[in-house]
Amino acid sequence: MDSDLTRRNRMSETMVGVIGGSGLYEMEGLEAVQTVSVTTPFGDPSDSFIVGRLEGVKIAFLPRHGKGHRIQPSSLNFRGNIYGMKKLGVQWIIGVSAVGSMKESIHPGDMVIPNQFIDQTKGRPNTFFSDGIVGHVSFADPVCPVLGSILQEAGKEVGATVHKDGTYLCIEGPQFSTRAESKLYRTWGVDVIGMTNLPEAKLAREAEICYSTIAFATDYDCWHETAGDVSIGDVLRILAQSTKTAKRAIRVAVQKLPKERKCVCATALQYALITGKKHIPEKTKKDLEPIIRKYLKSA
Repeated sequence: MDSDLTRRNRMSETMVGVIGGSGLYEMEGLEAVQTVSVTTPFGDPSDSFIVGRLEGVKIAFLPRHGKGHRIQPSSLNFRGNIYGMKKLGVQWIIGVSAVGSMKESIHPGDMVIPNQFIDQTKGRPNTFFSDGIVGHVSFADPVCPVLGSILQEAGKEVGATVHKDGTYLCIEGPQFSTRAESKLYRTWGVDVIGMTNLPEAKLAREAEICYSTIAFATDYDCWHETAGDVSIGDVLRILAQSTKTAKRAIRVAVQKLPKERKCVCATALQYALITGKKHIPEKTKKDLEPIIRKYLKSA
């Protein structure tokens, strides 16, 4: 099934990937559903992909932490997850995440569509370009502006309080911040704090997939003087409500996607690959074929 489905999905029809974070483990309303296991040179993705149609649009859904929330942030196979999306033919990825708010104006339950990231992770594999190939993609603007705007509109349409733009600080985890760290991060001017989305954004850009995040604030981290420290009970309560909102927003958003991608994401590798074709090991060419196929032909 893996090879047949991926061959069919190389056609031009729009396909949207949804990576569900904490609280979002399935997508109701999908039609013509298939469960697809995808193999990758980087190991297994977090789980099987659920492929179907939502409002007539092809969807590939993946629970980021696996069914039952089995995989902690530092152990996620980000390369396997994004490579699997690319292999299936995904052109757009919507990442859904729970985050902590670092600003008084972003209340628990609010939706944030970040447009910048700061990386405070340690040693996570976050590039496809190793093993004899070097690539340097532009990452000044790390999320797709087209998709970000669509998600903002969709959030407003379903009644969410939406904050567009802002900076997502990605920490290692799985522990939450210390109070000293939280207060330090506040001085950096960040808007939200999470543990997963930056590696996804980096790898999606390398794979020429448009990426943006729906981030729901569940708490004020531990910087807030009166809100209290992070409570798992409160987080889970807000997550349940936010998950319903995210699903409604995704249903609206997929209907607004343009048929043709004209953003920088679609051609991110055009001038990024530094290694000459004849110097790339054959195994690396084979492993990265879904990502660099068109550039191998023209090299």
